[in-house]
Amino acid sequence: MSSLEFEILVTAMTVSAACAVPGAYLVLRQMSMVADAISHTVLLGIVLAFLVVPLYGHPLMVFGASMMGVVTVLGIDLLKRTGLVREDAAIGITFPALFSLGVLLISLLARDAHLDEHMVFQGDLVYSVFQRLELAGHGYGPMTLWKMAGIFLLNGVLALRFHRELKVATFDPVLAATLGISPSLVHFGLVLMTSVTAVGAFDSVGSILVIGFMVVPPVTARLLTDSLARYLGLSVLLGCVSSLGGFWIARTVNGSVGGSISLVMGAMFVAVLLASPRRGLIADWRRRRRQRVEFAVRMLVIHLFQHRALGQRTEENHAGHLEAHLGWSAEFSRRITELAEARGLIRRVDAHWLGLTSVGERQAEQALAG
Repeated sequence: MSSLEFEILVTAMTVSAACAVPGAYLVLRQMSMVADAISHTVLLGIVLAFLVVPLYGHPLMVFGASMMGVVTVLGIDLLKRTGLVREDAAIGITFPALFSLGVLLISLLARDAHLDEHMVFQGDLVYSVFQRLELAGHGYGPMTLWKMAGIFLLNGVLALRFHRELKVATFDPVLAATLGISPSLVHFGLVLMTSVTAVGAFDSVGSILVIGFMVVPPVTARLLTDSLARYLGLSVLLGCVSSLGGFWIARTVNGSVGGSISLVMGAMFVAVLLASPRRGLIADWRRRRRQRVEFAVRMLVIHLFQHRALGQRTEENHAGHLEAHLGWSAEFSRRITELAEARGLIRRVDAHWLGLTSVGERQAEQALAG
């Protein structure tokens, strides 16, 4: 691996880590689509600031783009409070309007800038490392790396410093207000954090891929843990691991680094969605299958218990007639009968007739008692 490739990899991992911190709280607060809106509308703030100070990375650009994120959320809230527009529709109205205005201003007033459509939508991690930090004639690596490292550090410090406020305002806004914590202030603080992060990552992953960087690792982490601390750590870790995997894929196929990272993030989410031991689809299928079997065993015991007074050689006690009386298939009836017999709940009077053991009778009585 060359030094340039190493810088690209480290920059990608830093961008992922910085995006995962605000993204984790956005996911918990069900604000993922707000992140989508902010990541697009910061473009208008960048363009407006660029027209005033035509120097990408200038503090005015960061400030303007961050304020545009606040304007976006305020616009969404104002539309929602009218009661005439739902939140999803308010988002769908606000951010396309502001984003399209930014694209229009680029095409009309900033044609000579490197704010072209490719950068707006996808960014370019490879290109971003050629913008170097130079002090006193000495180079100190990619500007984007230092910028995103600073944003990651800032996000981490803010998350630690205001951990209590973020936690309470996220899970119980009413309790937060009772404790003197302003949910609105926390909300707009998170919006500012998201805006600054989106601006910092703009030249690396653009306005579309940054959504995946912010949302997908936290959603994946949420499937793995209920602990907030572990959730935040896993969000950052999964983002970094995805960057590592995506970089090697892009290096192998000579493709887009940002796109490859997003692809790995999506693949990782699908894998966790399927295989998560607690919330995965496979685990859920197994749990439902076990519950169905346990319920069937209980139904068999109750069925035999309710017909015990009729004697042991009635139609309801015939093993071959269970599918007709309980609505089971012949194979499922055989499995449940064998399982109940193995547990000592039923016994065979002979080859075809079933009866309850004393253990089965007690379990049936308990089930019927509630």
